[in-house]
Amino acid sequence: MKNKPRKKSKSSSKSKFIFHDHLDKIGEIALYYGFMPMKSPTVNDADIKAAKDILDGDFVDDETENHARFPLHAEEKIAFIRTYHEQNMHNHAQPVMLYFKDTCRSPLKKSGQRYADLEILGASGSIAEATLIQTARAMLSEEKYTDTVVEINSIGDRDSITRFSRELTAYYRKNINEMTPECRQVLKRDPFELLSSHRADCKALNAAAPKSIDFLSEQSRRHLEEVLEYLEALNIPYTINNGLIGNRKYCTETIFTIVNAEQKILAIGVRYNSLAKRAGMKRDIQGVGISLLIKNNVAALRKPLAKSKKPLSSFMQLSPESKLMSLAIIEILRLAKIPLFLSLAKDRLGAQVSSVERHHTPYVIVMGKKEAVEKTIIIRRTETHAQEIIPLDQLTKHMKKIEAQYWK
Repeated sequence: MKNKPRKKSKSSSKSKFIFHDHLDKIGEIALYYGFMPMKSPTVNDADIKAAKDILDGDFVDDETENHARFPLHAEEKIAFIRTYHEQNMHNHAQPVMLYFKDTCRSPLKKSGQRYADLEILGASGSIAEATLIQTARAMLSEEKYTDTVVEINSIGDRDSITRFSRELTAYYRKNINEMTPECRQVLKRDPFELLSSHRADCKALNAAAPKSIDFLSEQSRRHLEEVLEYLEALNIPYTINNGLIGNRKYCTETIFTIVNAEQKILAIGVRYNSLAKRAGMKRDIQGVGISLLIKNNVAALRKPLAKSKKPLSSFMQLSPESKLMSLAIIEILRLAKIPLFLSLAKDRLGAQVSSVERHHTPYVIVMGKKEAVEKTIIIRRTETHAQEIIPLDQLTKHMKKIEAQYWK
């Protein structure tokens, strides 16, 4: 996870680049959103055993039809959390945002499709899901995937899941005489699996089934609403897919996919807030991640990238209104190749100030409620505290000018 320090030249103390391991060209997009590249962990025997113990009969060790309905392996998420604890990432500034360019190494994983993972550990806020979705869509766009749509659902927290599961099971039992023998077998395994089944003989039954979002606690409902607010602010098309259900034994809150016009799943993500303790770890951790398909035939996207431009600015958002606009601002700057240091998941002003001080950037970009309403932004010089307010549509031009002058 650590970046290699650049040796200072005799002629200049300024370092224009940050050097990286485990980064490829498409991963550069993740850098702009605050993710750090890291070597993918190896799934060990203990991770597999913990997953089997949690899933208790639902564990699938190959890409069967059952498992393909939700191709996120619990043992991989356990490996991510284990790495977080083993490397004492809880002592780092939270949240920890990681980019894994390679498929998680696992004895259960078959060769074939290439996936990359984005994981955010230590963040409970809805902006974590929004950041994952925005970053993944930008990466998929680079792969020339167009007309992508987000499908999203929520099963909520543990209380929400319990209420929904009880009502769903009662519904199926009431209608068991209308089920085919195959559907009854699926019901015996898990009512959630039946609800997400693509079998033709289950579709009519599932169309009238209870919906998980109707059983969300107030906190879970607000979390989902906030995620949707971010998607709307970013003009990201989305639909609520009531049949998008993860494994209730380790998934919580939001589940989301990114699909193309042909309904092919290009990326899939989930929250797994309570997985750590269930896997036998002492400390629980809020976690959410997305796994996305990387085209094997686009070699340029997998080209190793040894260095990236060093950010000259940190970004601070000081209100709900500015936070809602923050991801759009980052995307504008990313397209212009202007990197930032970010702390989007931090709501408290003190935490954001600490983050800015830690990175020692010469400039700070600030947006509060007033600026969000007026579509302006503040550019502040760290050393002198001198600042200027510029229209938001002039931000890119202004930052390019600052970069050119700073690196003379």
